Amino acid sequence: MPHREYIAVVDDDESIREALPDLIGVFGHRALTFPSAEAFLASDRIDQTKCLVLDIAMPGMSGVDLQCELIRLGRGIPIVFITAHGDEEFCQHLRRTGSVECLLKPFTDTALLDALNAVLQPGAPA
Repeated sequence: MPHREYIAVVDDDESIREALPDLIGVFGHRALTFPSAEAFLASDRIDQTKCLVLDIAMPGMSGVDLQCELIRLGRGIPIVFITAHGDEEFCQHLRRTGSVECLLKPFTDTALLDALNAVLQPGAPA
């Protein structure tokens, strides 16, 4: 079986987990969803994850906590943060600390596509 790469969507909001994989599919990519950071870490898909679309505010481990844990584990997965609880200043901070992008909910399809293209286009940082 060929090695498959995925975009992992980690969000406690079920409506996001239902909608984003369809949209990501329209963009030509495959997506997997996880209801929590802990569920993502416990999965066997970390090595197949090309990019994380990651909510910031979740019960238990936050998106920022997951980012720190992945760094600690030596897993440099590019992250596109999404949040309904931040502001542009916080997003700028996240971009400076290593995320590819930070999108404020509700975000446009085009904004998500641009963020994913920054990761997935040839020559983009892995």
